[in-house]
Amino acid sequence: MNFLAHLWLAEQAGVPLAGAILGDRLHGPLPRQLPCDLALSVRLHRRIDAETDRHPHVQTARAHFAPGARRYAGILLDLIFDHALALDWSRYSREPLADFAHRAAQAVTAQGHWFAPTGTAPAARPFSALLQSYRTEIGLEYAIRRTARRLSKPQGLLDAMQGWRRHLPRLRTEDFPVLLEDLRSGAIRFVQTSAVPVQPASASASNRPIRRSFSVQSPNNHF
Repeated sequence: MNFLAHLWLAEQAGVPLAGAILGDRLHGPLPRQLPCDLALSVRLHRRIDAETDRHPHVQTARAHFAPGARRYAGILLDLIFDHALALDWSRYSREPLADFAHRAAQAVTAQGHWFAPTGTAPAARPFSALLQSYRTEIGLEYAIRRTARRLSKPQGLLDAMQGWRRHLPRLRTEDFPVLLEDLRSGAIRFVQTSAVPVQPASASASNRPIRRSFSVQSPNNHF
């Protein structure tokens, strides 16, 4: 999952939002001095990534990409899922996307000193703008190009992104809602079984029962 979905899931699970972003920066054993709740948030980030990769709806979505593009499908799906979440934000939250983006960016910046070993934390204003930009096609394509620049062979991802729009209707209505609900319920269970006290998810204005056209989790959710 990408930034917006990770932040939303951290909020649902009641763990610090900064960990949802810090999880992309910290690799290997976590620093001993990291606060317990922030460490839990980073571990949740890692678990979400692992569960996303093996989720049956993600595997099905990857299979819809052409063989040459399939190598990059996981990266593209992470970014397209943020686009789908932003487009349908009111389905998943009472809080306007702009308000959530601003609050999340402030929360990440406030924990900026924990980013020091891996660089600097994102500045609040541009990071908030980035989160909101996922709602637009231009914002999504900018994110894909920015991600491609970090790859050793960026052209592969740029070639694979061609035609991403044809995947969006199915992802938005079939795959992503199931995936997000499985990840949400799994994230809550993951945190509840930890020994770290966290703030209940219901305390936030952005939490709201998801309106879904299905009523059961995927039987393949192994969170």
